[in-house]
Amino acid sequence: MIDQIAEFFTFSHIMLLIYLLNAVIAFGLIFIDTKSPAATMAWIMVLFLIPVLGLVLYLILSQNIARQQIFKMTEDEAAGMDSLLDWQKESVRTGIKTSSSDITNKWRSMITMNLDYANSLLTDNSSVELIYDGQEMFNRLCSDIENAKYTIKLCYFIVKDDFVGKRLIDLLTEKAKEGVKVRLMVDALGSRSIGHNDLRAFKKAGGKYAFFFKPFIRHMYFRINYRNHRKLAIIDNEIGYIGGFNIAKEYLGYKTKFGYWRDTQMIIRGNALTTLNERFYQDWRYASKEDLDLVQQSIKYAYKPGAGTIPIQIVSCGPESEREEVKMAMMKMITGASENIRMQTPYLVPDEPMLESLGMAARSGVDVKIMIPCIPDHPFVYRTTLYNAGRLIKEGVKVYIYENGFLHAKTLTVDNEVCTAGSTNFDIRSFRLNFESNAFVYDSAVTMNMNNQFEEDLKHCREYTQADRDAIDIKEKALESISRLLTEIL
Repeated sequence: MIDQIAEFFTFSHIMLLIYLLNAVIAFGLIFIDTKSPAATMAWIMVLFLIPVLGLVLYLILSQNIARQQIFKMTEDEAAGMDSLLDWQKESVRTGIKTSSSDITNKWRSMITMNLDYANSLLTDNSSVELIYDGQEMFNRLCSDIENAKYTIKLCYFIVKDDFVGKRLIDLLTEKAKEGVKVRLMVDALGSRSIGHNDLRAFKKAGGKYAFFFKPFIRHMYFRINYRNHRKLAIIDNEIGYIGGFNIAKEYLGYKTKFGYWRDTQMIIRGNALTTLNERFYQDWRYASKEDLDLVQQSIKYAYKPGAGTIPIQIVSCGPESEREEVKMAMMKMITGASENIRMQTPYLVPDEPMLESLGMAARSGVDVKIMIPCIPDHPFVYRTTLYNAGRLIKEGVKVYIYENGFLHAKTLTVDNEVCTAGSTNFDIRSFRLNFESNAFVYDSAVTMNMNNQFEEDLKHCREYTQADRDAIDIKEKALESISRLLTEIL
């Protein structure tokens, strides 16, 4: 029987069936799926140029998470959030009264958009501290954890099984033994080097942990394209961390390939922790299946008046939503610029509207400077980064390549007034596919601090010019062209 089937289904038959299946998928992409036209064309190209591998990649990488409503709120939670948003929208319409009223009222349209489009509350009475060095960041985090008395909540894309990751887990285990409520959430793919055995002592001590998008069988990731890329820490509901640092030796500069690691971390105190808590608990509730009331957890225990004077909005995005909330907030910053734009990003792979916004700003006389790394950790992505840098240079944007190690910072500042930092790279993957969170800060002192660091980093940069683009050989140009065609699915 098997031999007869094998004789009937020759290689040609199998390939014909695969092409037919690819054609059906392509038809669905064109007429049914909601992907962007560029993403649709990229997938069709992959399906027909590499039919077998392309089909496998599509089935693994192109799921629609938005239909699953993984962060669905209860009726009471949704009603409470809607009430807060409606109250604040009215408050914004009548004039924003904060300690930074001049800036917040100037950027009222952006604040309103984030309220309406991203359901992102504006919180006042916060303070912000910026850290740019990995070792300093990790030592501060460990110190704050050591001093914790009540709760520790951590969410990281990467926690590795190296001496840095082990130190953190050992410290969390000791705090759990002391009776502190400790929750550790990591992305199952990003933190694949740690497993249940590594966390056994932590769990025995009373700590709780969860793997986001945990596969049924370890290392078999069927949601490989959708990762929780957030980096958040909330300690005693008084100290919050948000930025680009993960927990591994390279983020502290201990990996020869990358050398010194330049990143940006915000340490926040005050009312902004309310929204950081809400973000953490939504992710935690989904990953751990623990039954929690978001209103009780995120608002009741995080409201800390008098901690500072800085207005902040925490904006999150992910494949559960098709709105690309962080991207839209960044685009609003860029299109609202009148004097200067400063950006640091490890990957410069945005979509056409974002590239056009940057080019338009430069053409309008805005001083636009972008800093990218010199070390490619993903060759295809880096080639696309250089290609896009070349496009922007022609528009009048100044691009700089950081040569003092690896630049992993994800920052954007505008007009010395508004800035953002978080986990979101300036690329399509972060805007559409990963779960990300950024803090948008309306404060000149914080923004100038970030700009001063940009100027300091410029001392370790070389400008990337049209002469560099002209010197690229034919082979590299061809590789760039192939890479940019895959921009939408990189």
